[in-house]
Order: sequence, then C-alpha cells, then structure tokens
Amino acid sequence: MTGRPERSLQPERPERSGISVIRRPGRDLSDRDGLAVLLTAYHLQTQAEKGEAVADAGGLPERYRAEILDPGTAFATDVVLLALRGDAPVGCLVVTAPVDGRSEIKRLWTDPALRGLGIASGLVGAALVHAAESGLSTVRLSVWNWRTGAIALYERLGFTVTDPWDERDRLVCMQSTVSPAGRGPEQE
Repeated sequence: MTGRPERSLQPERPERSGISVIRRPGRDLSDRDGLAVLLTAYHLQTQAEKGEAVADAGGLPERYRAEILDPGTAFATDVVLLALRGDAPVGCLVVTAPVDGRSEIKRLWTDPALRGLGIASGLVGAALVHAAESGLSTVRLSVWNWRTGAIALYERLGFTVTDPWDERDRLVCMQSTVSPAGRGPEQE
C-alpha cells in the first residue's frame, strides 16, 4: 500500500457481511489492490450482456484493457472505493474527479457470490459520503437499462432518472443531489 491513510467506511449491514470499504486516491493504486481482477470481471460481464462476449481481457476494447492493466493511471484523478472481506477485495466503485460541482459513479461491481449482503449499497453510500465531504452538490451515473436490479438499488438510494449526457442506446442516466451533511441524498 502507500503512505497515504486509507479511510474505512462501513456498508449498510456490516454485521451480516463482514465487509469494510476503503477509499483510495486512484493514483495510489497498485497491483496488490485487487482492483484489476474486479474490473476484468465487470468488463467481461458487461461485454457479454451487450451481446459482444469475449473470452478474456485481451479481447476487450482498448479503453477497458487500459483500466485493467494500469488502474492507477486510468483513475489517477479519481477516487476508488474498494469493498474488502478481510483482506480480499470483493467490490469496487470509482468516483470521478469533480467537474462543475459534480462527480460520476463508475464501475460499480461486487463479487457475484456475495451479492445480497449490502456491498453495493455500502459502496454507493460511501461514494455519496465522499462527494459530500468533497463539497459536491450532485453525483451522477449511467447504467444499462437491462440492469434492473442496479437501477432499483440506485432509486432506493435516492437517484432519479435525468436527461442523458451520454447518448448510447439503452443507457439510463441518473443523478442524486448530495446532502451537505454527508448523509447521502437530500430528502425533500
């Protein structure tokens, strides 16, 4: 690891899952973080869901291979949240560097064998806390429309569908207003 302190953020149901969430500046990532394995699974699954399955990471589009091969460079200006079970990485989420008072959530992935333990909720909650602590007003994300479970999770956590900023077919764009108190979405 690096000399920078890591911030531990607990997911919604840590007593059931034994999961902790750490926040790392993207530029501080290394091969030991386990992020490359999580990103590989994420991108391979996404390609398969798009009907463009590939056998391994070598068949992925270059921009995705670059994230897997060198996440520290790919996410140098971003913050990466890693969910750990003990020392093993079991989930990830990237919060992009702020632009115009908002960041974007990308690459939410959890180990399929551990889904249902609140890992994804914990990662998104930690992303909202990070955004609030960073003084951001809005967090946005995009999700494929066939990922109905993810869309339901985002809605449960206060995200709403918004006008698209990415015109790719079947992509749903969502956003959440960040509470200044760091407690996630503002309640009206």
